[in-house]
Amino acid sequence: MKTIELSQASRPLAEYARELSEDIMLLTDAKRLVAAIVPLKGVDRESLALSTHPEFLDLIARSRAQFAAGQTLSLEEMKKAVLPRRKANKRSERPGAKRVAVPARRPTARG
Repeated sequence: MKTIELSQASRPLAEYARELSEDIMLLTDAKRLVAAIVPLKGVDRESLALSTHPEFLDLIARSRAQFAAGQTLSLEEMKKAVLPRRKANKRSERPGAKRVAVPARRPTARG
């Protein structure tokens, strides 16, 4: 990690940022950390926003704690808990009922 005291920066911060490869550059003011310049190669905006969002970070921390405590669900248990229960098609249950193929609905410009 590189550190630059803001009062000692002799070039625009953009120039310092361009020189970064994998390092993080810490910016200080009176030896107190005030900001960081982080290279974003291969990082999309959504991932960046989530990585600093307090509620998302809390959710991740709680999930990790539950996993560490063995509080997990199998894929089948998750499907049962999350997916809606399908109701039987009453028409197909009647004796002698004809089955009719319904073509898939194609999306239109209006949705």
